Amino acid sequence: MGAGGASKPDFAVDAQAVPGGRAADPVPSPVPAVLDGVAYRAVPGRRATVHSAPADSLVAVRVRDLLDAQPSLPGLPDTLPKGVHAVLAHTPEAFDEMTGGVVPEWRAGVAIPMLGLLVMPMGEGVRVVDGEGLRTLRHEWAHLGLQQHLGDLRAPRWFNEGYAQWASGGFETSEAWRLRVLIAAGRAPAMDSLELRWPAGREEARTAYLLAATAVTYLLEGSGDAGLAVFLDRWKVERSFEPAFRETFGLTTSQFEEDWRLHVRKRYGWLFVLSHSAVFWLFLALVLLFMMHGRQGRDREKLARLRAKELPDAPAFWREPEAGVGAPPEPRDPRDGLPV
Repeated sequence: MGAGGASKPDFAVDAQAVPGGRAADPVPSPVPAVLDGVAYRAVPGRRATVHSAPADSLVAVRVRDLLDAQPSLPGLPDTLPKGVHAVLAHTPEAFDEMTGGVVPEWRAGVAIPMLGLLVMPMGEGVRVVDGEGLRTLRHEWAHLGLQQHLGDLRAPRWFNEGYAQWASGGFETSEAWRLRVLIAAGRAPAMDSLELRWPAGREEARTAYLLAATAVTYLLEGSGDAGLAVFLDRWKVERSFEPAFRETFGLTTSQFEEDWRLHVRKRYGWLFVLSHSAVFWLFLALVLLFMMHGRQGRDREKLARLRAKELPDAPAFWREPEAGVGAPPEPRDPRDGLPV
């Protein structure tokens, strides 16, 4: 079990984090009849059987149809995964019963490949078949398909999570600036460090998933699904990740990690970081506000000057003289000085 999914606050998890032995073929009935005191019902399908509380039976039918209609996973036969059991846990307690209570609180879904099991929390009910829930379903489906294809081989955590992310639509590019900052500060975790312990904290998990997603995306951008299929087939023949990786992609995983870190620095440079930083946008908003305030002041001053030069609506020389006030003197006869 491990996290998967996304650059959102909630993540999905794959079964490498759940204690257990090697991956194996799906077990027919890994789901108990009762979870958190409620008898669950099974909705069988062509590729998956969905288990849910009676109140969630309509959602279960929808999930069954979605899983049966899943398109082929990258690099895998279109028959995988198969024999999947999907559980829609109606309460957190039911979720913990299915996962042993070891899943971090930030999880959005869990895949347990050794049991062919996929567990989703119901939350608001329809969330599992809408928006991010659909992405999580695909993500966990990819974990199950990859492990069924590899059999008892164990995938490195970064590759496992990165593959599921690739299969479910990639990662949020806008989040890559976080990884760029961590790499520049020398705080980004090494890929092999994810093998020892998957982060329990939300932010640490976000970084780990972003690392895995960007690494596999960078790896497969050139070769695509065809290169992935060749690599997986060689891996099954060699029964070792490192030799198959070197033969397929022409470099060791250590060399690949160096190339990937350089790629992140170039692809997501400081301009990208700044443009996706809240501090940058706050600074830009303040600059624009200051500019608008200054322009408004200049406009008011200019308007005042223009108004000062305008003629009044009723200038004094347009007015009719009032009786006895301001009347012009009568003309006089120049001979006697008397008025004419």
